[in-house]
Amino acid sequence: MPSKCPICNSERNFYFRSTILQKYEVDYFFCQKCGLLQTEQPYWLDESYSTAIANSDTGLLSRNIHISKKLACLLYFLFDKHGQYLDIAGGYGVLTRLMRDIGFDFYWSDLYCQNIFAKEFELKTTSQPLTLVTAFEVLEHTYEPIKFIEKALKTGESSTIIFSTQLFKESPPQPDSWWYYARETGQHISFFQHKTLAFIAAQLSLNFYSYLDFHIFTSIKLNQILFRVLINRFINPLIFLYVRKQLSSKTFSDHEKIIKQLSM
Repeated sequence: MPSKCPICNSERNFYFRSTILQKYEVDYFFCQKCGLLQTEQPYWLDESYSTAIANSDTGLLSRNIHISKKLACLLYFLFDKHGQYLDIAGGYGVLTRLMRDIGFDFYWSDLYCQNIFAKEFELKTTSQPLTLVTAFEVLEHTYEPIKFIEKALKTGESSTIIFSTQLFKESPPQPDSWWYYARETGQHISFFQHKTLAFIAAQLSLNFYSYLDFHIFTSIKLNQILFRVLINRFINPLIFLYVRKQLSSKTFSDHEKIIKQLSM
């Protein structure tokens, strides 16, 4: 028998079986109430994360560049552009470095991956509380998403998280018709609908905003229309150019800071 849904505590039903890592036959269970689709308890994760970033993730750089432009516009117009931010599960540190290059005071945290591009800007190097935390392409890797979000907010002493995950509509797609299952790596174990995220926000007593692949849980009231405009794929590039000109990149000042630390 499958366990109850970790989001709404309802009974879940078997939905389909599929092959993960080309060798494990895995059951997927669907919650009709909140719309969460999950694998069975993931016993294969040690093998899936033999490398923290899957070799097949060829979109890592382009995805982070894409995210950084949208995120920059959201932070500039909807939050404190002079605040401090934390990228939870930040991988190699690509997004943290990109956001600092744009001009935002971003920091990195990841329990399972080596920081390569944002060294000297780990969470321990900044003061708290932070303006908000981000978690891009992370939620689908978690088996208890509410606990993950609660921990992320507590880590940043913040009440706002901006994150991304691909959503499906109505019934979950069949295994061969949605690339986001990522069965070849086995790292994606939870899959969400809009109503699933709404359930999570309600559990956390936070406001929920969602457009395209960007989602926000926050205690703050945001302008929904402005949120959508800022990350609209046609308008965002123009707004980003404006934001980029208004901020001072931290690329060289970070360089000077690190050189000074090395010489001490």
